[in-house]
Amino acid sequence: MVDLEHPVIEFRNVTKRFGDVTAVVENDLAVRAGEFLSILGPSGCGKTTSLRMMAGFEQPSEGHVFISGEDVTGVPAYRRPVNMVFQHYALFPHLSVADNVSYGLRQRRPKPGRAELAREVANALAMVRLDGYEKRRTHELSGGQQQRVALARALINRPAVLLLDEPLAALDRKLRREMQIELQTLQRDVGITFLLVTHDQEEALSMSDRVCVMREGRISQSGSPRELYDRPVNRYVADFVGKSNFFPGPTADTIVSVRPELVEIAAHEADLPSGLDRHLSVKVLNRIFLGENTEYRVVHERLGEFTVVTPRKSERSSGTFEIGNTAATGWRPEAALVLDAN
Repeated sequence: MVDLEHPVIEFRNVTKRFGDVTAVVENDLAVRAGEFLSILGPSGCGKTTSLRMMAGFEQPSEGHVFISGEDVTGVPAYRRPVNMVFQHYALFPHLSVADNVSYGLRQRRPKPGRAELAREVANALAMVRLDGYEKRRTHELSGGQQQRVALARALINRPAVLLLDEPLAALDRKLRREMQIELQTLQRDVGITFLLVTHDQEEALSMSDRVCVMREGRISQSGSPRELYDRPVNRYVADFVGKSNFFPGPTADTIVSVRPELVEIAAHEADLPSGLDRHLSVKVLNRIFLGENTEYRVVHERLGEFTVVTPRKSERSSGTFEIGNTAATGWRPEAALVLDAN
């Protein structure tokens, strides 16, 4: 259950500089206990630097980091109640699965006994569905299994927060999707706060309770996946979270955004649904078959090129459009969002 009153991690006016480069700029962030939060953004936006400051691998140039209400600014990583899963897992190839998973526990003083270590390892591996893999070597495991070992090694220490640095980036698309579901399930089962850093917007939207979109060291917008998709605050967020068409706005400082799946398309204007705000005659420039959807690139004489996405289900009644065809398009008034262009 997400605790809205007591954040488990806080940034208060945090800035991080590396020489002349400012990677994170005056950020405030509260990570709620029990939530799955993703920090989303392109390479170089400051998301991994933010994660490393939470872990204690980097310290802020200005501002403060709090964990469970305690100021941990300047506290080293090994003294913080967080664990981190790295993009390439950082497993020890010369150790067995059991020894990898128990590594953190074996560094404690006093060191747990053999029976306790074996019990804790078995419990951690059961959490990630690797029961019975204790004696395997890491090179004998698939990419997905190696990622689960890294998760078990982090979870065995019962951290207040689990930090995930693009842990699915090395996996193929099918396995990545399977692991997204497994991570969601695991987070709900163990009840630990998960904080994921990713550049993959589908990954962030599909897994998270809340997403923070970063740009050039700052948080541009924070909200639920639906809030970010349906109500982006500016062009950057609308463009980064999903796909969007952009048209000239009422002033030079604004633009109009319309999601491609909210644009209707038909052979003739009379075939369009009622209640549309726009009726545009367009020419089809390109068609891409995407399985469950078809994506059309069309052009209007005044508004220029834009994208229309139609589900296969609707094409059974309306048919498809060939390159060079003319068509009618339009959208409802609520589909058009006026946004800050900057």
